[in-house]
Amino acid sequence: MVNTCTVTGRADLSDRQIIRRIARENPEAYLVVTGCLAQTDPEAAAIAGVDLVVGNQEKYRLPELLGSLTKRARPAVAVADITGARDVPIAPFARVAGRSRAFVKIQDGCQHRCAFCIVPAARGRSRSQEPKVVLDQVRALAAAGYLDVTLTGVDIGHYGWDLYPRATLASLLRELAAVEGLRWLRLSSVLPSYFTPALVDAVTTLPVMAPHLHLPLQSGSDRILRLMRRPYHTGMYRALVDRLAAAIPGLGLGADLIVGHPGETEEDFEATMRFVEALPFSSLHVFAYSDRKGTEAARRPDPVAPGAIRERSRRLRRLGAEKSLAFRRGMVGGRRDAVVLGARDRRTGLLAGLTDNYVEVLFDGPDTLGRRVVPLTITEARADRTQGRIEEVGA
Repeated sequence: MVNTCTVTGRADLSDRQIIRRIARENPEAYLVVTGCLAQTDPEAAAIAGVDLVVGNQEKYRLPELLGSLTKRARPAVAVADITGARDVPIAPFARVAGRSRAFVKIQDGCQHRCAFCIVPAARGRSRSQEPKVVLDQVRALAAAGYLDVTLTGVDIGHYGWDLYPRATLASLLRELAAVEGLRWLRLSSVLPSYFTPALVDAVTTLPVMAPHLHLPLQSGSDRILRLMRRPYHTGMYRALVDRLAAAIPGLGLGADLIVGHPGETEEDFEATMRFVEALPFSSLHVFAYSDRKGTEAARRPDPVAPGAIRERSRRLRRLGAEKSLAFRRGMVGGRRDAVVLGARDRRTGLLAGLTDNYVEVLFDGPDTLGRRVVPLTITEARADRTQGRIEEVGA
């Protein structure tokens, strides 16, 4: 089963390569393709050897659909118009062996129409899971021993606006904060425009909230943000970061950026470099712009040359690596709690722990520490790794 992505052209290419390889290496296996490529372009997903193409809302029917699956010359296609989806089906909870962290989907779809983005066509309109369902899922995860839970979705800041009675992300966090046994609660990604006073108060005062946030940026140029149709500007973004960083000691702060959006000039890119340099980011996700058929950006007459996109991407990724190293060096000598991940680091054989502020730290210790939260003293930060030592842990 291949769960595809279509957010970039590279993702589409990777999807198709993986599907072809699986079909070639496993000719007798049933092969199912689902996810965003299947939703937006079922024909592109219907590669030779595929038996079933399943849309994003239909993937919740997989147990039923797999029961009648047969080998065929052309795949069966179960892809409906997702614009009509109005709910988030409940995925049954199952403990995943070897996993230290858990993820709970609270929302799907998006009501924004950013110029570069195909996601609304792939995931439909914004819709939220009922608070009671989310609360039950997190309680079950905590009872099963998961100490670190991340709330996910496409546009989770919009959570609750479609529910009756209306809920908010801030109110959901306050309910989840009372779950017994839960150590850390994280948010996958929240647009800065959703940070109401209530949400700022929740993420800065609730002890269960991990000191780590991911705030999508995409560009440090207000002109490009307007072309992208993003619902914020750099002044709003900077003011929010300043407020959060002042209120949350050791805040780990991540951001997404797109390089080479149509219309981006060298001046716009330099504005992004200056903006990123000025803010306390601990990690960056840098994406080279890729045309998506059906989007406004793909119709613009002023594309950026591929060579310029590559060079700008290289520079911004290098800056991101420098920011990450500076952040991690600032942790050296300090102590942070970390959840021990299930698998050892392949290169060193050391245990790996994820700190509350989202830094992976390698350290020596026994396998019995798996899935526990342990105190680590950070001893070294290098370009490719962060290392520490474990402090005394109770039985």
